[in-house]
Amino acid sequence: MSDTKTARALTVLHAELDACRACPKMIGPVVHGPPVASKILLVGQAPGPREGSFGRPFAWTAGKTLFRWFLEGTGIDEDAFRRTIYMAAVARCFPGKSSGGGDRRPDAKEIEACKSFLAREVAILRPALVIPVGTLAIDEVLGKGRKLAELIGTTERVRYHGVDMDAICLPHPSGASPWHKMEPGKTLLVRAMKRIADHPEVKRLRADL
Repeated sequence: MSDTKTARALTVLHAELDACRACPKMIGPVVHGPPVASKILLVGQAPGPREGSFGRPFAWTAGKTLFRWFLEGTGIDEDAFRRTIYMAAVARCFPGKSSGGGDRRPDAKEIEACKSFLAREVAILRPALVIPVGTLAIDEVLGKGRKLAELIGTTERVRYHGVDMDAICLPHPSGASPWHKMEPGKTLLVRAMKRIADHPEVKRLRADL
């Protein structure tokens, strides 16, 4: 599929996403990135409370951290990232707050409702590299039961929604999570970013910027 046809197919899918009202507990609007024809797919967890007002994923503090990792680790700044890497998520609406005060984790039905959109995005893009960010996204891409310390800093070969691709996992960049700020997380994060920078698709992207 040409880049033009890919972008057109994603635009149609985004219109369906924008109209989705499947999950009554979710707080809209639906958040998604632009229809980027990319062989690199980033899968986040769910938008935070601010992303809806900005109309784009990773638009607040976690995004600042994530894009700093990519700038320092790969030389790709936020603007270039958003233009060249397709951004999806396990859930596309803000789940609201949990009773403990943090963001609520999407439930199984909410994850399932968004899964069909993710499957179609994978079918359209046929990515060579998936970057799941955070435990929820990692569990969806690689399966549950794996610890961050076992996965961060490695490259896994996965079959995700019927497409074979490389997976390089990242911890969630939330300020509420200390994992990436202390060992072994700090060292493993550097290792993961090095693997991303060295991936053929990322090298190709950087050469075209």
